[in-house]
Amino acid sequence: MTNKGKAAAALAGAIGSAAVAAAMLYAGKRKERKNKPAAPGKVPSGEPPETD
Repeated sequence: MTNKGKAAAALAGAIGSAAVAAAMLYAGKRKERKNKPAAPGKVPSGEPPETD
């Protein structure tokens, strides 16, 4: 294998590794978001929620 071929193989490996890592991070974040409730529940005291 020539130096050019070795460089291309190394570059392809680095890109592939980065793609796998990004996919794992994306899947993990989707899973975390899925477990959270969509909106907070009612105020326990029964008062209407107010914003500042």
